[in-house]
Amino acid sequence: MMVGLHDLMAAGAGSLVGLVLGLVGGGGSLLAVPLLIYGVGVSSPHVAIGTSAIAVAVSALGNLFAHARAGHVKWPCAFTFASAGIVGALAGSSAAKALDGQKLVILFGLVMLVVGGLMLRGRGNDGNATVRLSRQTAWQMLPPLVSIGFGVGLLSGFFGIGGGFLIVPGLMLATDMPLVFAIGTSLVAVAAFGAATALNYAVSGMIDWRLAAAFVVGGIAGGLIGVSLGDVLAARKQTLGIVFACIVIVTGLYVVTRGVMVLV
Repeated sequence: MMVGLHDLMAAGAGSLVGLVLGLVGGGGSLLAVPLLIYGVGVSSPHVAIGTSAIAVAVSALGNLFAHARAGHVKWPCAFTFASAGIVGALAGSSAAKALDGQKLVILFGLVMLVVGGLMLRGRGNDGNATVRLSRQTAWQMLPPLVSIGFGVGLLSGFFGIGGGFLIVPGLMLATDMPLVFAIGTSLVAVAAFGAATALNYAVSGMIDWRLAAAFVVGGIAGGLIGVSLGDVLAARKQTLGIVFACIVIVTGLYVVTRGVMVLV
């Protein structure tokens, strides 16, 4: 099978997203849809979202192993949050498929603006490292885990993004776990939401499997480079985060402007 220009462009876009994920540790999936639409040239916003959802799920699984080895995953909390969120992701992605593609792109751009602003604010790291979901704590922890999980899954499925920027603070709010555990635990939900969204789009034939494969391969390569660079630039992690937040905001402005121009 010949490798075409679109395959190379998709691999390049995946590499950029993987690089960002490796350097900053989250939010890179926000760039996947704009890169597929405006960089690779995917004409349908729905196909771009469905295709990127696969890359989101695979990337999260790749990062999950490292966090699991380090003991940073609260498994009962992760499975409860993810189970509720899968239902939300299926509902959200179904609603998105029924929405006009250009209106969906504009909404996606607005979300990028909000997320970029939240990234600039940063997150705290306080919390209870010993917290765990058990029979004794279920009455207190289950309601927020299920309700917040469903809500975040709904947004994740609707926009076809990993949703880590919402899952992490959601887990901290629901359980009072510290940031490092919330990041590790969130990857279970990110992978589950991405897989559920991709499955829903696949049923409707809204995934370009060849581009998805190229994007994933590129993302793995970019992620390895990003992790290596991240170790070297560890002291500048905060600066990198600010730069990336600004990139997300600028890209969001571009996406909204282009979407409005098409509608007008």
